[in-house]
Amino acid sequence: MIALLTAADVFVPDGDEARRRAQEELSKAEYQAAKPNWFDQLAADVAEWFFGLFGGDGTGAVAPLALTLITIVVVAAVVVALLVWGRPRASRTVRGGSDLLGEKNDRSATQLRADSERRARDGDWNDAVVLRFRALARGLLERDLIDPAPGATAQGIAREAAPALPQLTESLHEAATLFDRVRYLGTTASETDYRELAAADERIQATAPRLGADTQAVRA
Repeated sequence: MIALLTAADVFVPDGDEARRRAQEELSKAEYQAAKPNWFDQLAADVAEWFFGLFGGDGTGAVAPLALTLITIVVVAAVVVALLVWGRPRASRTVRGGSDLLGEKNDRSATQLRADSERRARDGDWNDAVVLRFRALARGLLERDLIDPAPGATAQGIAREAAPALPQLTESLHEAATLFDRVRYLGTTASETDYRELAAADERIQATAPRLGADTQAVRA
């Protein structure tokens, strides 16, 4: 026979007792383990603040100002990065220019050509040839037709430039050969050698490059 419980048999705790029992229940380990730690709470507060900037309630009223400030910070960071590191291609040019054909030298192609002409007027054909080929190589570098690795040889530079200037492949090879003979093999250059090299340099300057797949890889 099932006994029926009356209202008097059911214990209903008052407010203080109910609060005490709830605190005891929540203090158990399983509840404490599920409780957010300080980092979770901080992350939640930061996220709530950030998204509140762009919300439609009261705090969202500062959205235009916040967006403007964020944009200014991003643009400023990009400008600083460009000032410090420069454009990627410019960085490669400095690298190649500082050590070209075994010599650390930052003279431009125009400066090197002027120096080679001065040596030619003095009859110093060996130095005139060496400087003129350096001018030729620097000109290719300044036009983004080559991107030589440190220690690149004259023949290596000639081969690298050939895809962009296929009609001048032979001229590039002959110019590199003359440079190697004078610079490394002790061959005495003549006025004819210099004039032919200068003419090849002028043809290279005047020739528009063919921007094929190989050249695009150098420029990338």
